Amino acid sequence: MTPTAAARPDRRLVIVVRADPVICGHSGEARNLAEAALHRGFDEVRIVTWPVDRLQEAGLPLKPLDGVLPYSPGIVVERPAPVGDYKVPDGRYLAGLTGRLVELFTDGVPTVAMSLYLSPHATAVADAVTVARRTGLPVDVVTVAEAVGSDVTNVVRACVQEDRFGAAAHVLTQYLSHDVVLAVSQYTKDLVVTEAAAIDARHGTRFADECRERVAVSYPAIDVGTYLARDEDATDRALAARGLTRDGYVLFLSRLAHAKGVDDLIDGYARSGAPVSGRRLVIAGNGPQADELRAHAAATPVADLVTFLDDVPDDEKGHLMAGCTAFVLPSKPRPEFVETFGIALVEKMLSGGGPVITTDTGGIGEAVGDTATIVPVDDPDAIARALDGVLAMDRADRAGAAERAREYALQFDRGVVLDKILDRVDGVRVVAAV
Repeated sequence: MTPTAAARPDRRLVIVVRADPVICGHSGEARNLAEAALHRGFDEVRIVTWPVDRLQEAGLPLKPLDGVLPYSPGIVVERPAPVGDYKVPDGRYLAGLTGRLVELFTDGVPTVAMSLYLSPHATAVADAVTVARRTGLPVDVVTVAEAVGSDVTNVVRACVQEDRFGAAAHVLTQYLSHDVVLAVSQYTKDLVVTEAAAIDARHGTRFADECRERVAVSYPAIDVGTYLARDEDATDRALAARGLTRDGYVLFLSRLAHAKGVDDLIDGYARSGAPVSGRRLVIAGNGPQADELRAHAAATPVADLVTFLDDVPDDEKGHLMAGCTAFVLPSKPRPEFVETFGIALVEKMLSGGGPVITTDTGGIGEAVGDTATIVPVDDPDAIARALDGVLAMDRADRAGAAERAREYALQFDRGVVLDKILDRVDGVRVVAAV
């Protein structure tokens, strides 16, 4: 598995993540970082992830496999097989992941290794670096760990609430063992510090101070160019293929989970003037509440105007976003998930189309700035009023709002984000060389 001397790259980026076909903004972020790295002098980029059958068994929401866009030449997606058989009840896939990373870290190639999500990817990277250095083989690796909100809400906060000190300490220690420590928003950093402080108060540790000092904010990397270069004729064709027309529907596009507030959107849409105007509600995505939400929509008086799409490929998202009357993501905080940024919102802002309606939950405010209509959580009536406000806007006002949103979203360009990360990596290398 180790490259020969003739084929050995000069510089490598390794990203460890739940990659495509998982429906998640951060799997798209990994793709964007990988593509940007090719334009920043990396001659090899590897995304090390999980076998598709394991993703399916885990119940994660997945895109149709034939709808996943190919990666550029120079990007290799690896899905290491598990190690061991049925006598190993858990950890088999993690062992395969870690083992492959050890092989990549011991071939002497200068490598930047980045984990998106701490659990268990940061653990795999940290363990692989430790093992690689113990082999005595040449190792030239700088590690980067990026925390997303579910790392905290789904793991660290649960450990605090259940007084499972060891598990929380394990996550935070592995996180802080990386050379560069990132969070996807200021909200996420604050959340990490808050939960670390709760552990410190209970057990006398000092995680919060180190998190406060070392964690830097790195917003998710978005492929800005794809959305700006969208072909208008292609948008018309994509909408026609779905039986849709421009300004003829309200759109939701994300995971179908309780925390996304889709039930509130359905109720708010039904109470608004959108159905009377003939505009449909299009709910695009998949997830654990898909069947429940379909049943919820079917029980409303506007059931015949609600369309669910679970087969939207990556290259169709921008077209759907560009053609909508409004894009609504009424996310709400839940114990298992809090929206730590809102990648889909930024993609919508880059695509044009009608205004964004969302909530001020988690890191959403950092994603949209002052360019969106903010409604309270758990408030279908507020969603209805916001939709009616959009319907009352004239074309010039809507165009102006779209342009302001696009200008704000340009800051999340994948090249800009990667450059800032690499500046931190270079700083580590300089310090190590002194």
